[in-house]
Amino acid sequence: MNGPDPVRITAVSLSAILDRHEREDLFSGAALVARGDTVLLHEARGWAHRGFSVPNTVDTRFDTASLGKLFTAAAAFRLADRGLLGLDERIRDLVPLEGTKIPGDVTVRHCLTHTSGIADDADEEAGEDYEEIWRTRPCYGVRDCADFLPQFAYKEPLFPAGTASRYNNCAYVLVGLALEARSGLTFRELVRREVIEPAGLARTGYFAKDSPEPGIAEGYATIEGPRGKAAGFRKNIYAFPPIGSPDAGVLTTVEDLRRLFRAIEGEDFLSPDLRRDFLAPRVDAFALRDGGLRRYGHCLEFDYAPDGALVRYGKDGINPGVAAIAMRYPGADGFVAILANQDADVWALCRELASAAGFTAQSVALESAPI
Repeated sequence: MNGPDPVRITAVSLSAILDRHEREDLFSGAALVARGDTVLLHEARGWAHRGFSVPNTVDTRFDTASLGKLFTAAAAFRLADRGLLGLDERIRDLVPLEGTKIPGDVTVRHCLTHTSGIADDADEEAGEDYEEIWRTRPCYGVRDCADFLPQFAYKEPLFPAGTASRYNNCAYVLVGLALEARSGLTFRELVRREVIEPAGLARTGYFAKDSPEPGIAEGYATIEGPRGKAAGFRKNIYAFPPIGSPDAGVLTTVEDLRRLFRAIEGEDFLSPDLRRDFLAPRVDAFALRDGGLRRYGHCLEFDYAPDGALVRYGKDGINPGVAAIAMRYPGADGFVAILANQDADVWALCRELASAAGFTAQSVALESAPI
């Protein structure tokens, strides 16, 4: 007599977690949890369009906010693999930046690892609000990489390149400009050719908010009521530019995110040396609440336990009405991806799903972690 199916038991418990978050109005979006080739959860909740009560599905495309940086980094490594771009080339040798405050020694690698030291358009680590930029500048006028330059390129640098780490969005804009200069393609066309198509991402692309592209979830930012409690939602159409850029905004599905990670970790997407480089932490970022450490790689972020074991790596992102996270748990061969089209604590949800799936009980010893 066969006993209970542990995979089904896990799937039911994971689905119940999503149910609870939706019931409490804390989540609208899609989630995928997998161990190796076994998908434990692949479900959607909430509304892609609240006005017409159109439900989200697992095939709905969601904005990814800063998780989109992963596509930029992957494109840079693909060009580097063919000798078309040097990761240690200086940005000013690639991009015309005369008259700006971008230092001459800032390299592509500095930009990818958040060690460039350049000023950001909104210094979120200092408490500045990214949405405030668009109260005085029409967001719909910023569509191409060069359109971002006036927002940051004339500010004084924060520290010399390579001497510290500080999360920076606009450094990725510089990488996008460098990719355009070396490839002769627009940034979005380059990513399509170098990342989206080779990785087999059938539901991924840079789609503008004012385009009729089907199957895209609208984003809903929370309206704050008395005492900080949520009082409703508003569309996020004025909160950031209308189409994705090198630092944010590619639209995708949770399944395509799994495909992207598999491509990056596989044998055909990058050469062995560059694959190891891409999957390696480079600099210390900050201490975690549990006493562990976060380290930055080339966009990927690596979380270590207090004992030095690697717990997980991946990328996340947030904008008004958008929250995204994709994390690999190498000790358990686990993967969690969550895409939300409302303000949502996808970090807490990711931890809860990973724990229920048994991923967080297994970590990788420091000596066997990506280096």
